Amino acid sequence: MKNENLRVAIQGIRASFHEEAALKYFGENIQTIECNSFKQTFEALKDKNADYVVMAIENSIAGSILPNYSLLLSYAFPVVGEIYLPIQLHLMALPGVKFEDVKNVTSHPIAIRQCVDFFDEYPHLNIIESNDTAACAKRIRDEQLTDTVAIANTLAARLYGLDVLERRIESNKKNFTRFLILTHHENVTKTHPNKASLCFQVSNKVGALAKVLNIFAEQSLNMSKIQSMPILGKRNEYNFYVDVEWDDAKHYDTAIRQILKYTQNFNILGEYERHDDENEKLPKTVKNVKVPRTYINMKKMG
Repeated sequence: MKNENLRVAIQGIRASFHEEAALKYFGENIQTIECNSFKQTFEALKDKNADYVVMAIENSIAGSILPNYSLLLSYAFPVVGEIYLPIQLHLMALPGVKFEDVKNVTSHPIAIRQCVDFFDEYPHLNIIESNDTAACAKRIRDEQLTDTVAIANTLAARLYGLDVLERRIESNKKNFTRFLILTHHENVTKTHPNKASLCFQVSNKVGALAKVLNIFAEQSLNMSKIQSMPILGKRNEYNFYVDVEWDDAKHYDTAIRQILKYTQNFNILGEYERHDDENEKLPKTVKNVKVPRTYINMKKMG
């Protein structure tokens, strides 16, 4: 997807994985709106300070980012797309720093968890958690830290002038994060969706959820994701977040009509085209992706 001058809100700063995902989905000519939290990205969209939000929802190793499911429901912005990003993690430091002189390693806790095998070999290193991978790289540059390395992507190394000491330190080389694309209702354009994100509740009775899942199977819908979340203040009651895919839209329409009989508070969070990367040899590097020239920091906007 190629778009110019779109304002895209991300959690984190320039050269974060969220920005990398935004570049992959929208192309290079975007304005990146830096936000301190996922909630702030939704607020930027709500206040019309952003046209789109790119938000991580799950990682193939760390699993689902549960608080983000609650944001999907509470803000009710439509999901209009998705992107799967291969997560390649590198160890980077100021130019001239040698690995044997390093005492501290800093990164996002999820990134650290994805590199446990590497750090098991260096138990003397002090692990420092932070809220953003790229921010860790920037801090090393800004504070000229010679005893600290960051775990981040190649975009961060280039943008903040760091040397990569060790490449691909993630434990699983087939590590992906799935990002959702959200926007205002008026920005939704007609496409040919073949995937939907749904949210609903079922009664607390034997077989209630099974009835819904059987309908998906009977209509030849592939359920690619199911996630349950407790409803605050209600004992033994859950929201179920389900992603389904289809080849024939008629089957999807029939399934929706049927499951409405067995669900409560049914919501279609979004209908969109699933991300197919069959022709890409993933994971791949991002060495040919340029960092966008413009960005907006929500902290500066007040």
